Amino acid sequence: MRLDGVLFFPITPFASDGRLDEEALRQHVERGVSHGAGGVFAACGTGEFNALGLDEYERVVRISVEATAGRVPVFSGAGGSLPFARSCAEAASRAGADGLLLLPPYLVSAPAEGLVNYFHEVTTATDLPAIVYQRGNARFTPASAVELARLPNVMGFKDGLGDLDLLQRIILAVRQATDREFTFFNGLPTAEMTVLAYRGMGVSLYSSAVFCFVPEVALGFHKAVTAGDDELVRRLLGEFYRPLVELRDLMPGYAVALVKAGVTLRGLAAGPVRPPLLDAAPEHVARLERLIARGLEIVGC
Repeated sequence: MRLDGVLFFPITPFASDGRLDEEALRQHVERGVSHGAGGVFAACGTGEFNALGLDEYERVVRISVEATAGRVPVFSGAGGSLPFARSCAEAASRAGADGLLLLPPYLVSAPAEGLVNYFHEVTTATDLPAIVYQRGNARFTPASAVELARLPNVMGFKDGLGDLDLLQRIILAVRQATDREFTFFNGLPTAEMTVLAYRGMGVSLYSSAVFCFVPEVALGFHKAVTAGDDELVRRLLGEFYRPLVELRDLMPGYAVALVKAGVTLRGLAAGPVRPPLLDAAPEHVARLERLIARGLEIVGC
């Protein structure tokens, strides 16, 4: 199954007592797929991978697979310490995931060669295809990206740094070194803000946190970009996405907390975030509600 269109990164709902809300998760994933998501990425950054125990992680992946019912591919996160990352990969395989999004190793800074070794060790835990996420303490050189692309189970590279010069050199190096199918992704927060720049380098796939809570706007933006509707793209960027980014940047962790608040505003109780994140302040939730209304107005919903 191929990834296409807008990629959906579900939140992980928690009940008021802090436990995983399995029914809310099921509804959330079902709604997203029904709206037209091109792929589901469960238990990743937006899904608070960092806050899940291994048992919870496996349940999140299994529920996401069941709710998706084979309509689109389901990838799940794996990262942290090497033993934990390998355990996540094994759990994802048991739960029926179609692939993995490999997140950075825990905390430590390491040379690119060591990162390649880390991701090699994780990918040997299962036969699942994997996408490597460049962000934080996982930063690659063009030469090390080529080594990644040569790992049998690695099928893609997701960029969360935003260093376009580096990414262009990585793309060129990988394309010149191998003729195998290898996909690049835009993985910046609120990726719609940089979609036009990434598309200029041939990178069309991107994560959309906005799809979690206002899929109408995310899909409207994607359609406008692909159809060349520059005026609608400009309006959505200026009147919805830019104010959303400014709101997101008011507090560390709002890339998750605001998305959860948005899901709740749209009628599905997402519950709180887990520490160390903080829930969005009431005044910021009110601003988000106005932004949602404005975005829906722009796309005619």
